[in-house]
Amino acid sequence: MTGRRSLRTLLELVSLMVYSTAHAADLRVGLAQIPTTLDPLFYVGGSNTEIALNLFDQLVRQDAHQALVPGLATSWSRIDDDTWEFRLRHGVTFSDGSQFGSMDILASVRHVAGITNSPSSLKPFIAGIAAIEIVASDRVRIVTKGPWPLLPNYLSRIAIIGRGMADAPTSAFDAGHVVGTGPFRFAHWTPGAGIDLVPNPGYWGGAPAWAHVQLRFITDDAARVAALLAGDVDVIDAVPEGSVAAINAGGKARVVSTPGNRLIYLHLDSARDVSPDVRGVAGEMLVHNPLRDVRVRRAMSEAIDRAAVVARIMSGAGVPAGQYVPAGYPGYNPAIKVPNHDPAEARRLLAAAGYPNGFALTVHGSSDRYPNGGALLQALAQAFSRVGIATKVDLQPGAIFFSRASHLEYSVIMGGAAIETGEATGILNPLLATYDPATGAGTGNRGRWSNQRFDALLDSAFHTLDTERREALLRQAACIASQDVAIIPVLWLSQIWGLRTGLSYAPRSDGYTLASEVTPATGVTGAAPVTAAAP
Repeated sequence: MTGRRSLRTLLELVSLMVYSTAHAADLRVGLAQIPTTLDPLFYVGGSNTEIALNLFDQLVRQDAHQALVPGLATSWSRIDDDTWEFRLRHGVTFSDGSQFGSMDILASVRHVAGITNSPSSLKPFIAGIAAIEIVASDRVRIVTKGPWPLLPNYLSRIAIIGRGMADAPTSAFDAGHVVGTGPFRFAHWTPGAGIDLVPNPGYWGGAPAWAHVQLRFITDDAARVAALLAGDVDVIDAVPEGSVAAINAGGKARVVSTPGNRLIYLHLDSARDVSPDVRGVAGEMLVHNPLRDVRVRRAMSEAIDRAAVVARIMSGAGVPAGQYVPAGYPGYNPAIKVPNHDPAEARRLLAAAGYPNGFALTVHGSSDRYPNGGALLQALAQAFSRVGIATKVDLQPGAIFFSRASHLEYSVIMGGAAIETGEATGILNPLLATYDPATGAGTGNRGRWSNQRFDALLDSAFHTLDTERREALLRQAACIASQDVAIIPVLWLSQIWGLRTGLSYAPRSDGYTLASEVTPATGVTGAAPVTAAAP
């Protein structure tokens, strides 16, 4: 027995040494996007969600390919058409040591409902909830407003905050009161520059591999790649397609990638009689907005050579898009094809709509949000100009662009939308539903397209329990939006990361960088320690 104890003790010491070695490492991540707030429930924005996923948990989580997996709920089931039961994980604590419980779920839903000034609200993710009933310390029942089969999908987007923050303003989170049950806890934030994280000592999922994590915001593509190759950071996201070969060839880093779920699209002002950035060929204001005519919108779509854009602008790192979810996702409609590139038909459609000589247009986009975003928007503008729509491009920093776009200051914008829930309603509702600030429907509908038949089909799909019937409804809704050119889908982005040699990361279709899922090879000790303020 003594020999066995000695062997076991030796193995435990070795395990402790390996653990200590891994936890001596620091991780430095260069991110392309800058979050607007540390409030995880303020805004459906990729940068905000990415930060939140490092600090907070949800009842239901999404894996790297958006399949639902247990989170703070170990299981869930439908009790009847209108009631779901969630069994909660035992022994979970927040990063301040307080216990997670059912009241925190109530607080999180209440916090979402109380936010009034979000540019893209999370309210659609809770809109179907009628009541939350606490059955026991480890069981919660959620009653919905009629059948809501997608409730678990929608709850996967709701970060769980502590009960004391239910009515807290967003400014309280930004002041440093960031307390979650995720793998890391908040240490320090320099707005616009970066965020420091340290491990959450009580994390239920096991300790992460990093003693400190520094998330640096490096919006310039070239600077982000240079930082990786120089060893200033260990991981970068949103690798520009043109830099992939250089990263792989240098011996210091490598690239990992996966097909993504983020749609790059154009939203067009199809609601107003007069649109701010549309002019006649002589520069005069037009009293009738041509973007309201479906023939004009179809002409603009057919002016785009999507295959060439993917090949030349995106260096092949994308897939031409003709609809709202890619193949393989619930709600995909195989009958909707990628529009033909047909400049002659585009000119014919413009003439039929009353614009044989075209018109003038300015399109707007973010200069720092999407890989090759500026070059992509320039290519689209050139395509429009070639068929007679003289098009200029105005690029602005994302912090300015998205706010102004939400206030409908533009005529045409280039945006990107991820399939937040892993199925079609997660993009159809925010982008295409009739705008309704009370329910959160259409909060990302910056063109204000509206179609009652589409809304009715989408609403029916929300409440249809039969999977095949729901799929049919979603496909019908997608057809209506496609035929009316509600938006112009352009392409699906590939998600690409650069990693320092010796690190691993399973690429995610949602594009998020989760520090807890970056793993070191044995013996990797990282670079210079990150200096973090005390939590």
